[in-house]
Amino acid sequence: MAIRTLKPITPGTRFYSVSAFSEITASKPEKSLTTPIKKSGGRNNTGRITSRHRGGGHKRLYRIIDFKRDKKGVAATVTTIEYDPNRTCRIALLTYADGEKRYIIAPSKIKVGDVLMSGESVELRDGNAMPLRKVPVGMFVHNIELKPGKGGQMVRAAGTAAQLVGMDGGKAQLKLPSGEIRLVPGDCMGTLGVVSNTDHENVLYGKAGRMRWLGVRPQTRGMAMNPIDHPMGGGEGRSKSGGGRLHPRSPWGQLAKGLKTRKNKKASSKLIIRRRK
Repeated sequence: MAIRTLKPITPGTRFYSVSAFSEITASKPEKSLTTPIKKSGGRNNTGRITSRHRGGGHKRLYRIIDFKRDKKGVAATVTTIEYDPNRTCRIALLTYADGEKRYIIAPSKIKVGDVLMSGESVELRDGNAMPLRKVPVGMFVHNIELKPGKGGQMVRAAGTAAQLVGMDGGKAQLKLPSGEIRLVPGDCMGTLGVVSNTDHENVLYGKAGRMRWLGVRPQTRGMAMNPIDHPMGGGEGRSKSGGGRLHPRSPWGQLAKGLKTRKNKKASSKLIIRRRK
């Protein structure tokens, strides 16, 4: 999982770095576990742009990932470790003893030939999945469910892991990568270990065109606009925040720094022991 830098033969490659992909063992995905994926361009069902600066990008196939890990008590062998264009981490193809194949988010220490399982009483090794109430305090987990049986929703990005810091009344206390400590029901499943591709955060994209490959379109600063286009636009010469009149905000007037936007979260607020800020 090393980082490979390129020789600066062009301006774009001067600051360019890319993953070495040394852990990848297959170049093509399992055909039965792929499905077409349609790009939205940041538009909702009425055709209006609701998420700006999205569009284009390379064509992708979606890999169907087993976030639930609900095939319990059946041994699975790691067949391949593959690149997934839809996420930052690597994925692993598991072949179960009954012949079924499934993709999972690959932990950082697994390799081809390893045997993984999920269930109540499985070996404490990276890649095995179990309820959080069965995980020893202090261990790192990822792909964590918020509701039992719903499938992993938290801690799925490259190089991330949550630490189990205690159990309280049937709920697990987890320290998340953001620093937040929150309660999660003990029956929720989690996978042991740290998510693979830990060097992802050190990759330098090097040029704007590479971001276009990922479907990210250019963004114009509000300060560079006219007052009719943005609250922070205009002013004689360069001026911070709309001629010095306004704090940083969105094109629609929403404050950009420090404004609390969390609403209707009464149920989940009770589960947060320490906030990330």
